[in-house]
Amino acid sequence: MNPVHVAFDEGQTRAAFRLFHPKGNIITAEMIGALVQSLERIAANPHLKLVTFEGAGADFSFGASIPEHAPAVIGKVLPEAHALIHALLDLPAVTAAAVRGRCLGGGFEIALACDFIFAEESAVFGLPEVALGVFPPAASALLPARVGTARATSAIVSGRTGPAAAWRDAGLLEAAVPDGTLQAAIDGWFDAHLAGKSAAALRYATAAARHGLRQHVRAILPELEQLYLSELMSTHDAAEGVAAFLEKRVPRWTDR
Repeated sequence: MNPVHVAFDEGQTRAAFRLFHPKGNIITAEMIGALVQSLERIAANPHLKLVTFEGAGADFSFGASIPEHAPAVIGKVLPEAHALIHALLDLPAVTAAAVRGRCLGGGFEIALACDFIFAEESAVFGLPEVALGVFPPAASALLPARVGTARATSAIVSGRTGPAAAWRDAGLLEAAVPDGTLQAAIDGWFDAHLAGKSAAALRYATAAARHGLRQHVRAILPELEQLYLSELMSTHDAAEGVAAFLEKRVPRWTDR
C-alpha cells in the first residue's frame, strides 16, 4: 500500500492526506519523499483552503523509523525529514493535523508543522527520542514557539507522553473532541471558519500568521540539524540507543 494517500473534495477546496505504515504509521524515508512530492503537486491549486493529515487506523504515528536513524543513514534521512517540515510551513493553504491514538516523535513533528491540531480526547502526544540517546531537532525548533520554552523543555528532556487535554490546555490544540467525532468536528470547523472565505485571502492570511515561525525555523533548524549530525552522532550513546532498541535490550550508556 502507498505510504501516502491523498483525497480531494468535489470543489478541490480540501485535500486530506492519510499516512500509512503497517507498524503504527512509522515515518519512513519513503513516506517523507511521497509527502514532499504530493505537497509540491497540490501547492499550485488556487482553490485549496484546507489540507489535513491523519494516520490510517487507530494511531496518527508511532514516530520516525528507528533503523533509518542509525549512524550510517541518518545523515541522509534527517535533512529529508527537515525538508518536509519546510514544505509544510511553505504550503499555501491552511493545514491541520487530525490526531487519533498515539502521535509521537517524528509524527508529532509533522503535526507541529501544521497550523492547527485537532485530536480525540484519548490521543497522546510525546517526544520519546531522549530514551534512544538522541533529541528531536524539528520539535526543538517548533514546540517552544508553539507552547513556550518551559513546556517544550519538559517534553523534550523528559520524553514523557501527555494526553490531548494537557496539550489543549497548553494552547497547542485547536480542539480535543470525544472519540469518534474528530472528522465531524473538523468538518464543522471548516464550514464555520474557512468554507465561506476566499482561498486567496486564506493563502495570504496563513502566510502572514506563519511568517515569524517560518523565519524562526529556517534560522535555527539547520543549526539543530548540525548539532544532531556533527556532535550528537559522534557520541557512543546515540548509536547505542538505536542499537539497543533494535536488539530489544536495555541500553548500556557510557555518558559519552
